Amino acid sequence: MDDPVAVREVLLDPGTFRPDNAVLAHTPLSVKALRVLSGAGFALPPTLANNAGESHRPIRAAVARFFSPARVAAVEPLARELTSARVDAARAQLAYGDQVDLVQAIAAEPPALVVLHLLGLTDVDVPALKAWSLDSLELFWGQPDADRQLELAHSAAEFYSWLRARTSAARTAPADDLFGALVGLGLTDEEVCAVGYFLLIAGQETTTQLISTAFQRLIEAPGEPVDVVEEVLRESSSVPTWRRVTACPVTVGGAEVPAGAPVLLGLSGHGGPADLAFGIGVHRCLGAGLARLEARVALECARDLLSGVRLVEEPPMIDLLSFRAPRRLLVRAATR
Repeated sequence: MDDPVAVREVLLDPGTFRPDNAVLAHTPLSVKALRVLSGAGFALPPTLANNAGESHRPIRAAVARFFSPARVAAVEPLARELTSARVDAARAQLAYGDQVDLVQAIAAEPPALVVLHLLGLTDVDVPALKAWSLDSLELFWGQPDADRQLELAHSAAEFYSWLRARTSAARTAPADDLFGALVGLGLTDEEVCAVGYFLLIAGQETTTQLISTAFQRLIEAPGEPVDVVEEVLRESSSVPTWRRVTACPVTVGGAEVPAGAPVLLGLSGHGGPADLAFGIGVHRCLGAGLARLEARVALECARDLLSGVRLVEEPPMIDLLSFRAPRRLLVRAATR
């Protein structure tokens, strides 16, 4: 479904268009993959994106306090410091004649470090979190073959085991962080892990992808308007689609849709407003303000660098059902 008006109506009617399938695997999991996940106690009960029940509101409220407008505004200096340091390092490499992948060099780590700071989480292996995130997105929104799916399942199980360990630690010694807040809410271990699983992915990897897409836009079209972030959100968001399932027979977009039918919603690239890229209604992205801030900061810090580089190759893409962005932006200094 691509009509922005119809998409908005669907998102504002979670009773008819339920989020139950929001985080289901697009490619059904094999028995071998399920065994690997089961061994880690992997479970994704309804919590945030996939929750249409009464527990959604208190869970969302507990998480939302970490992303209040005041907290997001206060983190801008950190985002700028982290990004500027990486831009300077990339500029030095380019000056030596090296090729630089702007995704890994600049876009990858700052969003993770910022969201971990906001959530009060320390002692996190950021490269591991980035790898877990990409693997999990591919596992749940990609079309991996059997061998690749099994590999991805092992990665997801490793991530989930880490979440279980952090949850257990929070029960033993609660802290003023994400896990402490969720444990204090009275959630089960599985619910805490389910919140952490997708929040720690969505809270940083989709922003990395937004920044990467904006970087590509400026490299390829340096005359773009000043507000590139909003243009990217309107035209080529890193989350271009999202899923719903019908709870009853319904007419949508002029078509009769039976109960239990999956509906794929186009969030960007169809003439809708930039804000639609973050969803709307009770399941709107909690990190929308943070993502916009981090993308703006990244472009402000890197704009001069981007004007002086050229792509070495056609960027390989992350191309999943609901996630699309450059996987790599390999550049070298442009010759004058």
